[in-house]
Amino acid sequence: MKIAFATQDMKRVDAHFGWAKNIAIYEIGPEGHEFVEAIEFDGDLREDGNEDKLAPKIDAIRDCAILYVAAIGGSGAARVVAANIHPMKVSQPEAIDDLLLKLEEVLKGSPPPWLRKALSKGKERSFDFED
Repeated sequence: MKIAFATQDMKRVDAHFGWAKNIAIYEIGPEGHEFVEAIEFDGDLREDGNEDKLAPKIDAIRDCAILYVAAIGGSGAARVVAANIHPMKVSQPEAIDDLLLKLEEVLKGSPPPWLRKALSKGKERSFDFED
């Protein structure tokens, strides 16, 4: 599963989604994680009310299951959720590596329902009604 992190310094989740200069994307599973790519954004990222700045970010994370942010506005959160991405807000800047290690531990055990749903993102559902 792919996870996105809104970051200014590529080390910590320390950015508001709309204002983030970078989005770091990792592939993660119970056995480890791997850096996939960093996407850099420029322009006037701090302009409140400019919904156009969100579209390229949402397109960039479309195949991610979870987005970690320091903050996210209401319309941004609604658009992220509409793209089937689960937003996770951190209360203070937190190291991306620490978050990845915590998530790996959760994946090794019994993930909560919201995480099981996120894990199934992009996978086709199949039902065998005879079983």
